[in-house]
Amino acid sequence: MLNITGRKKMEERLKQNLEELEKANRQIIEQQKTVIEEERLKVLLQMAGATAHEMNQPLMALLGYIELMSIHKNNKEKMDQYITKVENSGRRLADIVKKIQMIRHDEVKSYPGDSTILNLDQPINILSIEDNDHDYSRIQTILIQIGNIDIFRARDIDEVFRIISDHQLDIIFLDHFLPSCTGLDLLHQMKDKGIETPVVFITGSGDETVASKAIQAGAYEYIPKTSVSIKSISRVIYSTMEKYRLKNEVKQAMAKMAKMSTKDALTGLYNRRYFMEICDRETSGVQRYKSSLVLCLMDLDHFKNINDTYGHQCGDEVLKIFSELVLESIRKSDIACRYGGEEFAVLFPHTAIKDALSMCERFRKTIANHPIPYNEATVNVTVSMGLAPFYPDTDSFSSVIHKADKALNRAKKEGHNRIVAM
Repeated sequence: MLNITGRKKMEERLKQNLEELEKANRQIIEQQKTVIEEERLKVLLQMAGATAHEMNQPLMALLGYIELMSIHKNNKEKMDQYITKVENSGRRLADIVKKIQMIRHDEVKSYPGDSTILNLDQPINILSIEDNDHDYSRIQTILIQIGNIDIFRARDIDEVFRIISDHQLDIIFLDHFLPSCTGLDLLHQMKDKGIETPVVFITGSGDETVASKAIQAGAYEYIPKTSVSIKSISRVIYSTMEKYRLKNEVKQAMAKMAKMSTKDALTGLYNRRYFMEICDRETSGVQRYKSSLVLCLMDLDHFKNINDTYGHQCGDEVLKIFSELVLESIRKSDIACRYGGEEFAVLFPHTAIKDALSMCERFRKTIANHPIPYNEATVNVTVSMGLAPFYPDTDSFSSVIHKADKALNRAKKEGHNRIVAM
């Protein structure tokens, strides 16, 4: 009976854990979607600014000529002139649309007022790795016809990495058979060197096995030389750049997600959850190697009065500047976090309590002598601190937090703007 009851309880706990995991997974997925959409919106806003700027002049000219045509519709000579100008403006608009399809979203153009928009005039940089002069000439002719492309050529692998290091390339057209290696060999070398430039196989082999291996090795597209034409090359340039752009968007979103999971959004310091993970690792190291470790908890004095007097925006500004001063005052090996609200924590690895106390005292004086300007006001800030050393033979990290918190409370009760060490 007891075994049945225990099993039921275990099944209930397992079910509850699974539900919590599913809920956490859904939250992560929603966060990822939000971040990716945020990055896309930034790009779309940049594109809107670039498009409006570039299209404004030819579009206004087009509308103007159409209006003139309605006024002079009975004058054949003028109508012929306006038709020519309308065609020219239309071609300019078509060229801009073509540029938009192939732009790099990381290249921007500066404008007055510290603003930037996407640069639509950027050429596409393409490296053709081709040792056969006739085949290269065909590809070069097609790329020239497409327009707005800067073409580089390498005949063999010894030239490739020099060109890659000297130029920002958008696409690499790669022949499979090269004098000293195969295209697959080159793909593997690029991967080993961390080079992520998108590669398109253009080869005369026509071998489906080669195509499959090329895609598996990281190539974006595969075109037999017999299928090379202005249509196929234009299509592959557009699709490759779009794939690369999407890949980068996901990569940037994931990097932002990783940052969001470890950093506090307002101050840029580590958040409490990640700080606790670091502390677990650090205390394990102290227990293993018998080194020294000190925890400092800090609390901004009378912070509620700042919010009540100057508003929460001022409070946020104080927290940001305080965090910047924390980072300027600690060593690279020290770890700072926003512990919660106006409370902060700093972990001092390999540090004796007297040395940590000395560093904290210098920082306390820095804060006290650093009034923070906000609009027309000047906000004076002080900080109270509680320090506690970690003794590996007797302490757990939770006990150190308890001691540091107790020391911090004493510092505040004894008048604020001071340090108490346990």
